[in-house]
Amino acid sequence: MPRLDSSCVRSISRPLWLASGLVALLLQTTPLWAADAAPQAQAAPATAAAAAPLPVRTYVEPPRFAQPSISPDGRYLAVLAPVGGRRNLMVVDLQTREGKALTGQTDFDVVSLHWVGSDRLVFSLGRLNSPTGPESGDGGGLFTIRRDGKDFRKLSPTLREQLARMEGYFRRMSYLMPVPGSEREILVSSNFRSAKVQDIYRVNLDSGEKKLLTFDQPGDVRGWLLDPQGVPRLATVVDKEDDPREFGGAKVMLRAAIDAPWQVVARFEPDDGRRWQPVAFADNGKDLIVAARNGRDTTGLYRFDVAAGKMAEPLAVHPRYDISGGLLYDTKIHQAVGVAIADERYQVAYFDAGYAQLQAQFEALFPGKAVSFEKSAGARSLVTVWSDRSVPTFYIFDAEKKTLEEALRSRDEVEEEHLVTMRPFLLKTRDGLEIPSYYFLPANYQPGQRLPTVVHVHGGPHVRADTWGALNSFGVREAQLLASRGYAVVLPNYRITPGLGQKIYRAGFGEIGRKLSDDHEDAAHWAVAQGFADAQRVCISGASYGGYAALWASIRSADVFKCAVAGLVVSDMKLQLTSNRTDFSSSEYSVAQWKRMLGVVGDDWTRAQEVSPALHAERSKLPLMIYAGDADRRTPLEQTKAMISALSEAGKPAELVMIKAGEGHGYGKVENNVELYTRMLEFLDRHIGPATRASGQAAAGAGGAAAAASTPGAVVAN
Repeated sequence: MPRLDSSCVRSISRPLWLASGLVALLLQTTPLWAADAAPQAQAAPATAAAAAPLPVRTYVEPPRFAQPSISPDGRYLAVLAPVGGRRNLMVVDLQTREGKALTGQTDFDVVSLHWVGSDRLVFSLGRLNSPTGPESGDGGGLFTIRRDGKDFRKLSPTLREQLARMEGYFRRMSYLMPVPGSEREILVSSNFRSAKVQDIYRVNLDSGEKKLLTFDQPGDVRGWLLDPQGVPRLATVVDKEDDPREFGGAKVMLRAAIDAPWQVVARFEPDDGRRWQPVAFADNGKDLIVAARNGRDTTGLYRFDVAAGKMAEPLAVHPRYDISGGLLYDTKIHQAVGVAIADERYQVAYFDAGYAQLQAQFEALFPGKAVSFEKSAGARSLVTVWSDRSVPTFYIFDAEKKTLEEALRSRDEVEEEHLVTMRPFLLKTRDGLEIPSYYFLPANYQPGQRLPTVVHVHGGPHVRADTWGALNSFGVREAQLLASRGYAVVLPNYRITPGLGQKIYRAGFGEIGRKLSDDHEDAAHWAVAQGFADAQRVCISGASYGGYAALWASIRSADVFKCAVAGLVVSDMKLQLTSNRTDFSSSEYSVAQWKRMLGVVGDDWTRAQEVSPALHAERSKLPLMIYAGDADRRTPLEQTKAMISALSEAGKPAELVMIKAGEGHGYGKVENNVELYTRMLEFLDRHIGPATRASGQAAAGAGGAAAAASTPGAVVAN
């Protein structure tokens, strides 16, 4: 394998993508690094010169280019790109530099793509820049087309088509992988036989014919695992449907071949601390790679010796972060060759020496940034580079020509000067937990300044929502936008956040509205103690659980926070778990899980009512901005209305309520997000105001939206 160093890279050049309907690639030859320059480590700067802020729209709109993928032979690059106002599938011939749009969707967006050989692609549909209500989920389907635009075939219809036919239940087909050794067939999972049963099928792309591979199911299968040959040889079987415990009883079943009998590899009792999750087959095709704690606080990846029935050597473990997936595969042999780890930053560990060497050489060329790559069978590889301050940029590396050419930037308008460093820290709670978290400071921050600060609480609460990267999540996007306007932002994790070990996760059960809220307060106290937050100018924001946390803080934590922005809220916990308006009310497991998180036992709702904001509205002491979607099924609009009504009855109306038609659990339409953040900035400015602010900054971010009403109780509903 050639070394990728200063003697190996002859040129690093940037092409120009012409917006002419189809795509053309023109290569330049100016090197970005001198040939004799040695790579140097790049530390994140403590401060940076403040750039003129970008408009709000820039932070909330989808990336221009997404999901680039190199063909197995290395000649073609497929990518999702804007054509006719929608995201469509395009292919560029890397040899001739000619591009072609393969789809012309006008009502849907192409949201995923996969190569099958170097001549065919499969893709599915969705809806971007559209309200997130019921119609947002009417895409789906699975389709195939040749790279020259011929032989289009529908393999599975969209949900919209199925709705029009009034079928008994929705049938979904999900792409899994190409059939090894074939360029005409793929493996998919689908519920064709039953609404609740997922089967594995082999699908012919020429004819659309499906062959069922899992006719013999060993019980109530909740997950299949394919071996490197694409054979469904492992099944995870639950003992009881909708077991109300967090981890119900389960069996792991394995067979030696598709026609061999099933055998029990492992059996787990409910809430079994020895439980493990199969992730992949090991390189010998017999043993397994599994995610397990294996006596540790954090989950790691281990090799499981099937014949001996026990754990073998660890493959990847971390002292603070769970590693339960992230395997990197050589798609030619369908074997795991490494693992990507999302800890406080992003790192890659390869088991394969050749891959490890190439990874190290790419990282040396891009110090301080994360690098991933996709190899082809030819000389070319697709290299993706990003960081907390740089949006994903895609390069083509040619090992024969020794060139690294920039092909695409996901967002052309966002430069490093527009984003600030995503700084990790350990949130030390009042009862002794150490929880990995992040904070952001404006680019022009000077030590000793006391800034207006926002504590943004992620949703869930039992999800890990925010990881290191540029504009890659709701919380990071909001933090970067606010930092560009002069605010400091704390993005804390808190107990019950998964992915940070069992101690932190388990400590949150029964503590919603109690110790979880202590953690949110501790994040604000930490920021003040660090010297950058002004204790008199700290607000709290969030959506979903974060919206609940902000509402509850307006009642519980008015001595810590000065205002609250609450989105997609829960205001009455009992109503949330007993209403038939939610999308999970029919799931015994989901309701039981939420009861456990609240500490509710049986039908005694006392603990839930004690921490329900709508039942304590008379104690509200903070200015409130509330936003919602009228089509939300996760936290239905009745929750927002209950809080608005309770506040009005208490003579303490919310300052601003924003309700958007057609939106569900989160805003999907770009214009609605532009208006949301424009109004949020105005709300924050009124109550805590930035220490410094560039003239005209509010206008730059407004995107044409009208100024927010400042009268208490003002409602925006459209």
